[in-house]
Amino acid sequence: MTDFKDKKTAVALGTFDGLHKGHMSVINKAVIQKDYGLLPVILLFSEHPRTALTGKPKKTLFCGEVKDRIIRNTGCVPYTIDFNRIKNMSAEEFVKEILVKELNAKAVCCGFNYRFAKDASGDSDTLKQLCNKYGISVTVSDEVVFEGESINSTRIRKAIENGDIRKANEMLGRHFSYSFEVVDGDHRGRTLGFPTINQFFCEDLTVPEFGVYASAAFVEGKWYPAVTNIGIRPTVGNSTPRSETSIIGWEGNLYGTFTEVALIEYLREEIKFPDFDALKEQIKKDSELATEIFERENLR
Repeated sequence: MTDFKDKKTAVALGTFDGLHKGHMSVINKAVIQKDYGLLPVILLFSEHPRTALTGKPKKTLFCGEVKDRIIRNTGCVPYTIDFNRIKNMSAEEFVKEILVKELNAKAVCCGFNYRFAKDASGDSDTLKQLCNKYGISVTVSDEVVFEGESINSTRIRKAIENGDIRKANEMLGRHFSYSFEVVDGDHRGRTLGFPTINQFFCEDLTVPEFGVYASAAFVEGKWYPAVTNIGIRPTVGNSTPRSETSIIGWEGNLYGTFTEVALIEYLREEIKFPDFDALKEQIKKDSELATEIFERENLR
């Protein structure tokens, strides 16, 4: 566990279950505190607070290596605690025991709708009052809006689940992506002239609407255009949903690697084709369209 006794910190507070644009507005305010000699820290939980409170798993917007990389790129030191440690703390106990004693905070940043302490009894005004008592400055981030509504994880999850990946990406401020181990498939794509990589989703990640997407795959330090089918591949027949990606312009063996796939745009729903010739012709059309979309995109 990191010791902050000799380091004065600026702590970003929130439920950072996706690091979308709303979250980043809070985090960036903590990062700015570097100019005042403070170490930016992002406070994370080992499990989603709602999961800890209800026992029901909460779907996230990132996981695994993608999550680790995005957190590293915030410019903050990640500090993870068990939510069960603090869920029954009063607002003052949280400020005194966690922010003051554990994190040596001299500044904290939170969102306009931040809630904390037992039964979510504390808000940003409570935080200001208590932090003032301990000499901690508080910065509250304004609401971040997209299409007239506040950006939040629930909206983004719904967009992903509905296949509206462009809207989800706009709210995330990045492409929705995942990086799972490439596993051996049935080699059907190779037979059709379009080799694919097969990946299974982790149980925590929000699974996109089944269908075909223009996508990109990160291989050997470079993004390549790709076509990704998410679902059960009705022409072939699978019982377990998977991500199957054809990487355009790259050949090689990626079995056992953790290849990152980023979704760009929903192209069409899954279709059961009458034969494999029809499937092959559609894959060709999908690849041409996906390449055009990729060339217009700014992968980030």
